Amino acid sequence: VQLQAFGGGLVQTGGCLRLSCAASGRTFSSYVMGWFRQAPGKEREFVAAISWSGDRIDYVDSVKGRFTISRDNAKNTVYLQTNSLKPEDTAVYYCAAEDGRLSRRSRFPHEYDYWGQGTLVTVSS
Repeated sequence: VQLQAFGGGLVQTGGCLRLSCAASGRTFSSYVMGWFRQAPGKEREFVAAISWSGDRIDYVDSVKGRFTISRDNAKNTVYLQTNSLKPEDTAVYYCAAEDGRLSRRSRFPHEYDYWGQGTLVTVSS
């Protein structure tokens, strides 16, 4: 599976961005899809994940109520709608694919088999 994330940019506090991750290769719909982020000098952090069917979703507490993950299996694309952005959301955002089932383990980067190249989100104060 090849993943390409895009949609990042510079936005003011309170603004929003829609990140997209396009997949190609093997059957996209069979993978758990996740979004992670990494700020300068920090470890890669789990943001959200969605099951292959879209019926189960998990978010890190810091983004609940502000971010929404979704997927369109017909378009081989997963989205992350980010609203009410804060300066602490500034990071490179990565999408990833896990060949498995959505679980608590899906919060850990090492569970994922494929990664996109990342897209930078910068939130100015």
